[in-house]
Amino acid sequence: MSTTATPYLGFDGNCREAFARYSAIFGGNADMVTHGESPACDQIPAEMHGCVMHAQLTTGDLLVMGADMPPGMYQKPTGICVAVAVDTPEEAERVFAALAEGGEVQMPMDETFWAHRFGMLIDRFAIPWMINCLKAEPELNT
Repeated sequence: MSTTATPYLGFDGNCREAFARYSAIFGGNADMVTHGESPACDQIPAEMHGCVMHAQLTTGDLLVMGADMPPGMYQKPTGICVAVAVDTPEEAERVFAALAEGGEVQMPMDETFWAHRFGMLIDRFAIPWMINCLKAEPELNT
């Protein structure tokens, strides 16, 4: 059995902007469809036609999906983060700085016993992120 978990992010009307930013940071193309472009568009209120019904960014091993939430249903994410592992400390620093732009750093990028670099932030779209550049062998006290 093969199982994959993929974050599906909810946005408050700014999904298109968020996925354009994520595409610029991580590379790849963000594919999107609006409610107005869907086969069920005649069943959706006209004010929702420009909202993103589904967005998907795939690049390398990274897959992130999301959508604009219907009016009155958006809630800021709590208790969960999008965790991203990168290969080098330099890439960790670059990704962290780009995601932190206009957001809020919760834990600055630094070395830990398990990672060359680790940091936590909430980006300007209210999405919590953890960025890791893992060590091959964590420094555990045994």
